[in-house]
Amino acid sequence: QVQLEESGGGLVQAGGSLRLSCAASGRIPINAMGWHRQAPGKERELVAAIISGGNIKYDESVKGRFTISKDKSGNTVYLQMNDLKPEDTAVYYCKMYTSWGDIWGQGTQVTVSS
Repeated sequence: QVQLEESGGGLVQAGGSLRLSCAASGRIPINAMGWHRQAPGKERELVAAIISGGNIKYDESVKGRFTISKDKSGNTVYLQMNDLKPEDTAVYYCKMYTSWGDIWGQGTQVTVSS
């Protein structure tokens, strides 16, 4: 019954910034949180994640440009995206790993024009 609400996607020019957010509608025993993306014709890939214990993982293509963080409540995850590139264009999905099972967001479109 728990839902994830994603927001923050949009159309920007190369070099611009966007901040994505993903909030759980209810209290969940969340163990880890992450962001994935899927570009047209490509498979969904991990972008960044906050793993149990507080460890953070980034895909090499976004290191130094993207920052993942979570709210103090523990129910919201953010992805700050700076210096966006056309190759970042994709549908971004948040994911929360819980003791009940994994939950996916509906996805938000990010389009970066050259």
